[in-house]
Amino acid sequence: MTDSMRITILLASFQGERFIGAQLDSLARQDHRNWRLILSDDGSTDGTLEIVRRFAAAHPSRQIEIRQGPRRGATRNFLSMIELVEPGEALAFCDQDDLWLPDRLSRGVAALAVDGAAVAEGTLHVTRTTICDEALRALRPAPLYTRPPGFANALVQACTPANTMLVDPAGVARLRAARHGAIAADVISHDWWAYQMISGAGGRVIRDPARTVLYRQHRGNVMGRNDTPRAILARLGRLGAGDYGTWLRQNVAALQAARDLLTPGHAAMLDQFATAIDSPGPQAAARLARLGVYRQTRAGTAALLLAAAAGRLR
Repeated sequence: MTDSMRITILLASFQGERFIGAQLDSLARQDHRNWRLILSDDGSTDGTLEIVRRFAAAHPSRQIEIRQGPRRGATRNFLSMIELVEPGEALAFCDQDDLWLPDRLSRGVAALAVDGAAVAEGTLHVTRTTICDEALRALRPAPLYTRPPGFANALVQACTPANTMLVDPAGVARLRAARHGAIAADVISHDWWAYQMISGAGGRVIRDPARTVLYRQHRGNVMGRNDTPRAILARLGRLGAGDYGTWLRQNVAALQAARDLLTPGHAAMLDQFATAIDSPGPQAAARLARLGVYRQTRAGTAALLLAAAAGRLR
């Protein structure tokens, strides 16, 4: 299985000339060799595409496709590529400014093999990153989440980073079938949505504590680190301003559009969740608490319920 699994790497690019060459070179160093690359560019005017073309010319045996993106941001760009993954292939999302360690892909395929038989509803495997500065000097490991993954967590928290994600062929089939709803709902994050879809369909989510990606932090990050005091305060500010509630509704709309793919229990949970976040403050908090949704820390769950009680999710 580890030798035969074919992986399509989806890379969304935009004005990435500073870092994309190093990322592409790290793909070439992967110890899992059975992959192809689809790069969707959102209208770069710098040297991004020339770097990609040189990489493709240097690796003529590789299947490397360059296409034009929808020019609607990184999430829409990634979602637009899911339909290009062939049946029977796994999927790995790739950011232009990271650097993959050689076992980024092989750890995922090995985990799928060791963890047991394939799950018809799909499997999503993620690792951790090492948070680095612009020069890729290590700053700290990404948080190690300890609460179990699942739909009740996925409804309220994005904690499966796309830049470490591997989705098996069954999971890709679920994402392909559901992608139109995600695009129509304008979801904020393709990795959050993927976590919701795979877990909501009754699939398996594997969180591997190993670190396989150097996560470069720089001023151009679309989504930067979320573990610093400044980042935490910024996210709390968005919650208080109502942004978080908007994101939840977008996610609900995307999931409702694909509810036939959800288990009956998770479809019912989704309906209750939608009712809860549209309820007046105290009722919203009480309904969310009864529903059992949770974030990965107790403080995070408490903040969610306090925001709901204050009417910040409406």
